Amino acid sequence: MSHDLVCWKCGASLAELSLPLQRRDECRKCRAELHVCRMCVDYDVNVAKHCREPTAEEVSDKTRANFCGHFAPRAAAYTPPDTAEIRKSTSELDRLFGKPAAETEAPKSSLDDLFGTAGTVAADQAKSELDRLFGKK
Repeated sequence: MSHDLVCWKCGASLAELSLPLQRRDECRKCRAELHVCRMCVDYDVNVAKHCREPTAEEVSDKTRANFCGHFAPRAAAYTPPDTAEIRKSTSELDRLFGKPAAETEAPKSSLDDLFGTAGTVAADQAKSELDRLFGKK
């Protein structure tokens, strides 16, 4: 049975999984749980409880597996991060805090690190910047 579902978190194809998705199914690429509100056709941040199904019980963590009986996966669940907006915001923050212009342009690899598997590197860099800002060595 072929389908065009992709992971809500990383966008990887889920074609190898059979439908219906089971509560414990995970993305093989990022290990994200898939029976989650963010992957459902009724997920909508513009309505109460972020769910268009009026009889569904409220789920507090929309990114964790749940037992909702109304769950139906949606194909367009992945929304890539707006890296242009992130760069613009970072640049504005750097300007606000007086960082020189040469340092304000974040290389693409730094943004990839923030959203990819190298998050530890980004966290170490952030801690170093905070230590420098507050005069710790």
